[in-house]
This record gives sequence, structure tokens and C-alpha cells, in this order.
Amino acid sequence: MTTSGTTSFDLNLIEIVEEAFERAGAQLRTGNDFRSARRSLNLLASEWANKGLNLWTVTEATLSLVAGTSSYDLPSDCIDVIEHSLRTGTGQSQVDYNLERVGVGTWQSLANKNQTGRPLQLFVERQIAPSVNIWPVPDQSYTLVYWYLRRIQDAGATGTLTLDVPHRFLPALVAGLAYHVALKKSAMVPEIMQRITLLKSIYDEQFQLAADEDRDRSSLWIAPYTGS
Repeated sequence: MTTSGTTSFDLNLIEIVEEAFERAGAQLRTGNDFRSARRSLNLLASEWANKGLNLWTVTEATLSLVAGTSSYDLPSDCIDVIEHSLRTGTGQSQVDYNLERVGVGTWQSLANKNQTGRPLQLFVERQIAPSVNIWPVPDQSYTLVYWYLRRIQDAGATGTLTLDVPHRFLPALVAGLAYHVALKKSAMVPEIMQRITLLKSIYDEQFQLAADEDRDRSSLWIAPYTGS
């Protein structure tokens, strides 16, 4: 038996929309239908960011810390910082130090926020424009090395674009969009109302399957604490 020998299957934006409309029992007829579906896809991307850690959106970055400055802007696509360390030196003399992340309560309780020295803690302000605060205030130049969860890229306006989603999440993406399309179309096509519950259950199942697979497979070691 001869197989294709290829593993490049993917769906572009218009193919995803067409598949979702077919599942919903509707037809993609107008440009407004396409724009509506694209808007739903962007909302799905925001929903997925709330559901958990999507590994393909984990991104490494560095931030140059300068003496006397404690607050720094993070990338505009940053949702949250998940790992971080303080780096000194380069090449063979490079050393990474642990930084403790603290919450707003601990940050507010610091008696002297202007104290200088080698940074030990950071506080991430998750505002619309995210930023990070460093303490003690750097006494010299350092490098903050961090991994952050970024936003999924927008669906875009061109139907031939490939979405910023790995192939393993395509079934969940199509199922989620079909559910959203059915919600919108049910008012105009009453027959679609009967599909909504089924489409929602399929979406939940497909997303859970993808989320369970999208995990870190490194070894986990657990040791009992024997201190007093």
C-alpha cells in the first residue's frame, strides 16, 4: 500500500470558516458572514488564553535592566510571565540567578522600594499594557531573561492566511467556530437551534483532547520535605 509520504496538511482561514459553516448547517454566502466568522475566531483565541497554558505561545525574551530604573514595559502581546531569571556576564562568565515573583501585597509592603542592589524579586503588573517592577532597584546593568505567554495572532483579513494554531488544535478550532456560527445563525434559521447543544459538546471534547496533549513531557520528581 502506497501512502502520500507527506505530513503538511493544514487549513487556511477560508477553509476553516467553510468547514465550520457546514458543521453548523449553514452556508457561507456573503462577505458579512466571513467577517462575522473572523471576529468569532479572534474571540476564540482570547478564550483559549483564559483556558490555560498554550505551549506554542510560550516565547523567550530578554530585557536589559539599567542602574536606577525599577519599572519596565513588557511586549504588547504579553499575557503573563511564566519563568524568569537574572543574568550577569556573558559567555563562559555568564551566571543566571533566581528571581522570586511576588504579588501586589508583598510589593506594597516593601518598606524601601528605592533600595539598590542585585535584584531579588519582581512584580508583574498585568494591565492592558503589562509591565514588570524589579526590587531591589538595579545597582548596575543586568539582563532579565524570561519566558512569557503571548497572545495568539489575529485571524487577519485574507482568506488564504494560515492561522497561528498548530495542526493538533485544528479540530478544536473548527468545532469552536461551528458552535459560535450556530449561535449566531439560529435566530434566522430555527433548524440550527437543534444543533447547538451537540456542537457545544463536540467543541468541549475536542478542546479537552488537544489541551491534554499540549503538555510538557519532562520528568517530574517529587521529594518529601524533611525539615523542621
